[in-house]
Amino acid sequence: MGNSVTQTPETEVENFSKTEENLTSAELKEKHNEYLFPSVINYYSEAIALESGKGCYVTDVDGKEYLDFFGGILTVSIGHADDRVNKAISAQMNRLGHVSTLYPTIPIVELAERLAKITPGKLKKSFFTASGTEAVETAVMLAQVFTGNMEIIALRHGYSGRSFLAQSLTAHSAWRSVPTQIAAIKHAMSPYCYRCPLGLEYPSCEIKCAQDIEELILTTTTGEIAGFLAEPIQGVGGFITPPKEYFEVAVNIIRKYGGIFICDEVQTGFGRTGSKMFGIEHYGVEPEVMTMAKGIANGMPLGATIATDEVAESLKKLTISTFGGNPISSAAAIATIDILMEEDFRSNAEAMGDLLREGLEEIALKYPKIIGEVRGMGLMQAMELVEDEPNGDRTPNAVATMKLFEETKKRGLLIGKGGLYGNVFRIAPPMSVNESQIKDALEILDKSFAAVN
Repeated sequence: MGNSVTQTPETEVENFSKTEENLTSAELKEKHNEYLFPSVINYYSEAIALESGKGCYVTDVDGKEYLDFFGGILTVSIGHADDRVNKAISAQMNRLGHVSTLYPTIPIVELAERLAKITPGKLKKSFFTASGTEAVETAVMLAQVFTGNMEIIALRHGYSGRSFLAQSLTAHSAWRSVPTQIAAIKHAMSPYCYRCPLGLEYPSCEIKCAQDIEELILTTTTGEIAGFLAEPIQGVGGFITPPKEYFEVAVNIIRKYGGIFICDEVQTGFGRTGSKMFGIEHYGVEPEVMTMAKGIANGMPLGATIATDEVAESLKKLTISTFGGNPISSAAAIATIDILMEEDFRSNAEAMGDLLREGLEEIALKYPKIIGEVRGMGLMQAMELVEDEPNGDRTPNAVATMKLFEETKKRGLLIGKGGLYGNVFRIAPPMSVNESQIKDALEILDKSFAAVN
């Protein structure tokens, strides 16, 4: 008994912190498996335990560096640990950390004003949340309240998040946890030209996938709808990029039957698609409501729903968001947006996106038996892998995708994947990426394809 040492709470915390800091990659992954839900998926056969990041690079706990071309799922918009964003966060933390939306603060008002100035059309009034899922929930509620209708048209291959409503909007069976879904949601055909559900070819198809929305409304709804929710480029769907005429046709039909257009810019927003601040600006259609998250604050948790005056003012009931628009995340978003604008990252996304696209298409020519299509905009590019493209049979090749995933990891490049069949590479580096880093990534991809092929 005389040799026992009494542990104070302070000592326990100190020992715990030291233990966690000294964990190896294997030990960290073991604890991850022990203490987190099994459904919290990790990439790769052996997950990478990341410890730090700067710019376009991240480093794991064992000290290996990787070129990050997925940016926290298109969230690290201007680079990991940007000094200017970090400075804004630190200054705000020392001033005011949290008060909820019950009180106006300087950061939330400044951010709302910036969004009103940079978003297209008549979008003006914002509501802030802590995630893209919540932003979409807010947008759907707004559409229903404003129109007085309940039914929402969403797209197949779309992804909206992990809440009950968001899973109902999502059209990927792998991301739906429960069989019972919200009945007021109808799914239209995706503008997935490479795998056209009608078996047609663009442009002779006359955008039949969009025209079919009218029959969907007439046959599966009451004929009066609340709105249409769509991503300008479908993210989880595998960067499905619609034809240039798609949204004009689709949105005109939606408005004909009483609905409004909810544009989901969670992945496409803030310059990601190149030359424009928001993806929908490439299509010349102005939404009544827009949702955003991810790249808005360079990694800090923040979602936003912005609407026209008329739509926003239709919501008369009380609403609140405990963490939405908190001063720290708002300060990060203000700094991020200011940097994006001042340094014209939209133009860099366009220029580097063109360089990336050119390199990806050259790789596709070298490996035609495995690469079916290269698609995307700006720094949001994808490669769809198939088994036997030369024969015209576009069979998804998820096995090759997983093999290539491991090869790029081995060579120090992190990319994303997606698509309904798990056979699409998603490539989306921070928008601060430079020409040298693009060329390094393309070289690694080329070598990885050669290893698999």
